[in-house]
This record gives sequence, structure tokens and C-alpha cells, in this order.
Amino acid sequence: MSNQSINRRTFLDLSAKAAAIAVGFPTIVPASVFGKNAPSNRINIGAIGTGRISRGHDMPGVWQYENANIMAVCDLDSNRANDAKKLVNDFYSKKTGKDYDGVKVYTDYRELLTNKDIDAVIVSTPDHWHAPIVIHAVEAGKDVYMQKPASLTISEGRMMADAVKRSGRIVQVGSQQRSSKQFRYAAELVRNGRIGDLKTVYVGLPGDPGGDEEPQMPVPKNLNYDMWLGTTPEVYYTEKRVHPQMGYDRPGWLRCEQFGAGMITGWGAHHIDCAHWAMDTEHTGPVEIWGKADFPKSGLWNVHGIFQTEALYKNGVKMVVSNEIPNGIKFEGTKGWIFVSRGDASVTASDPIAKQNAAKALDASDPKIITSVIGPNEINLPISKEHHGNWLDSIVSRKEPIAPVEIGHRSCSACLLHHAAMKLNRKLYWNPDKEQFINDPEANKLLSRPQRKEYAIVASNSKKPAKKA
Repeated sequence: MSNQSINRRTFLDLSAKAAAIAVGFPTIVPASVFGKNAPSNRINIGAIGTGRISRGHDMPGVWQYENANIMAVCDLDSNRANDAKKLVNDFYSKKTGKDYDGVKVYTDYRELLTNKDIDAVIVSTPDHWHAPIVIHAVEAGKDVYMQKPASLTISEGRMMADAVKRSGRIVQVGSQQRSSKQFRYAAELVRNGRIGDLKTVYVGLPGDPGGDEEPQMPVPKNLNYDMWLGTTPEVYYTEKRVHPQMGYDRPGWLRCEQFGAGMITGWGAHHIDCAHWAMDTEHTGPVEIWGKADFPKSGLWNVHGIFQTEALYKNGVKMVVSNEIPNGIKFEGTKGWIFVSRGDASVTASDPIAKQNAAKALDASDPKIITSVIGPNEINLPISKEHHGNWLDSIVSRKEPIAPVEIGHRSCSACLLHHAAMKLNRKLYWNPDKEQFINDPEANKLLSRPQRKEYAIVASNSKKPAKKA
């Protein structure tokens, strides 16, 4: 390793150790130590999973910052990995006005994690791979930006959150609405009593239609399909189960329960997270959940369709979640209501919300509510101007990011509780402290899923990755 690499790595490791000892006293290296534009002053990053969300959101979100350097890309589809290499190289070539070929390609994330020059990783994979990769990454000493939802199951989400806590690494969950000013402001208005006592929260989500049966197809030579399935059961390959082999349209795995829970976690992880922010329930969860949903009776795509679920929190607030109410979050209190949404903003062109009529980003029963000024002696929530930038700032300062993993886990858990109510079609009672259903063995079976031995997540302090494919 070069002296510059040692300087950067030593700084980041020492900063992490110092932060673990003295929380709240960040160590920031001044530019004069290495020189403002010195390579050692940059955070070297590897991108794991280089599909639609990575290309359109996560890599551009990171490469816009001078202190970030994407030096590696990884995908189980070698065509996508090579496309990502070209994408990043072309960006840096255009930026510098010089030929650039500084990006290394991997097709196994575990090999990428052994690269000591890589300080941090972006995890933009399908949902079922989020927790395993994050656990391995933090155990390898990497800071992480991970796409939401935090996990496929509540059990593996807890394992991941605990692993991050043990490691002392910085992990930002991609709940980027926390970096949108209208969501923060709405949460501040609710917390500061502008609508009186909060009574009910309505969360509106997009929906996903079912699909036809799809024929078995030969596995493309460029795809490591067995590893792509990961912890989940072996099933035959068909293109609409995975992702398009041509282009980067919305992938089919988003609509397969084997790899996720559908929109209840896909968008629910955003909206329920922001609802928790306003409700001051970020480190807990509901105590009762009930509801119902329609599930496709045939076809490859089998996530929930039309649904309505409800939950009661210990503080007496009720949450209603459905894809039959406007997309966004409505807070109803004793003195009025506030509605907040993304408005006309979307992350990618194929985002379902981009095809709908955009609602107002912020609205209220009385216009005076949303022109209210939050005073310095009131509750002022942390400010993040941009989500990826907030993560990079946290890597340097070793301060907690705007969307830390424990909060992301709790948001995802709440979504999965609503999903459990859909599956069982009855009222469930939840202990948020123990993270268990109360006197309900049938419901508790839904906290985890059987995992294939080769890729199973090990609940221990072991730093050994799963057996190599």
C-alpha cells in the first residue's frame, strides 16, 4: 500500500476508535494535512449491485462530492458490472477532461471487501441481499450506505443492526426522505404540537399488479444466478424473476415475495420511517397490528395487491396504511392535519409514483400551520441537505448519520409487521422491546425464513463470510 493509502486508512480507523470512546467529539482531518485535493483525502468507495437504483441514484449521489472516489464496482451480472465500470470511468473522464480507467470490476462482493484500499461501500442490491452484505462489510471494516428496506426479515434485521453496533462503523440507510426538507419540517410541526395531540397517521403507498406465469429460461452466462438467489430457495430462472438483460427498467424481483414483501416495504420503508420520525417512535414499534390484503392466486409476481392494515402504538396513536389512499403521509391531530409527500419528485424514471398525479409536497388544514416557524427552544430535528453527502460527512466526523441502521431496522420491522397481518388476516400483538409476537407461535414463525446453508447469515461475532460459491 502507498503512504497515501496508509494515511487515509489509518485516519478512518483511528477516527472510528476515537468516536467509540468519545461519542459527540468528532475527529476531522483538516485539508492541510494531506492537501485539499490529495488522493489520501478522499473516501474510496466500492459499489455493490449496479442496477437501476445504483446507476440512477446511488453512484451519482456519491460521485458528485469531491471527497468521494468510486474505485470499484461489483455485480453478479458481469454485463452490468462492466457497464458500471464504463459509467464511472466516463464520468471521471468528463470531469477531469482526461482519459480515466481507475475502476476495478468484481463479480463477488466478498472479494471486493478484501481490498484494503476501499474505505466504504454502497449496497444497492435486491432486498434479500441487504443484511448479509452489510454484516460482512462492517465486519471487514467498511462504512456502508445501504438501500432500504433494511432487511428481508425482522430477525436478520436485528442481526444486522447488532453487527453494525459491535463494529462501530458508519451505516446510512437509504431512507432519503429524511434529507428532504418538507418531511423534516412536517415532523417538527407534529412534534411541536402545531396540530394539537396526534391521533391518527394515514400512510398511502403505491401498488403493484400481479403478472402472468413465466416460462423457465436458460441462465445467462453473464449471471451467477445461484449466488443471486442467496439465502432464498432454489427456483428456476426466468428473466422477469430477476432483472432485464437489456436495459435498466424496473426489475421483476420487486414483485416476488421470495426477495421482498412488495410495496409495504418498498415504499413503506420511506413513509413509515418518516411517520415514526414525527411520532417520536423511531426506536420502538406498534403494539397491535391488524389488516387484510389481496394476493395474486397465480402468476410469477405474487406480492400483495390492494390492502389496508392498521396499527396501534403504545402512545395511543393509530396508523392506517393502504394503497387506496393518496401517496404520502397525513397526520391528524386534535387541532388540524398536515399532509406531506414527495410532490412531483421521483428517484428513477421507472418509479411507480412518476406515473401518478403528484400531490402537494406539503399541505395542511390551515395554511398558517405550514408557515409556522419552529423556534430555537422547540424541538429541532437534525438537518441533512442531501442523503449521500450526509453519509460522507458522517464517515469523516464519525457522527451518526441522519438515517442510522437501528432506526432503519425499526422502520422496516414495522412494515414487516403490517405484512404479517396481511398474511395471517387477524389481529397481532407485538412486544417492541423483545421484538416478538405475544403468545403467538404462528406469527413468530414469520420473523425469519429458512436460509440455504451456503449463504446463511451467521448470528455471531465471526468475521468469516459464507462459503464461497
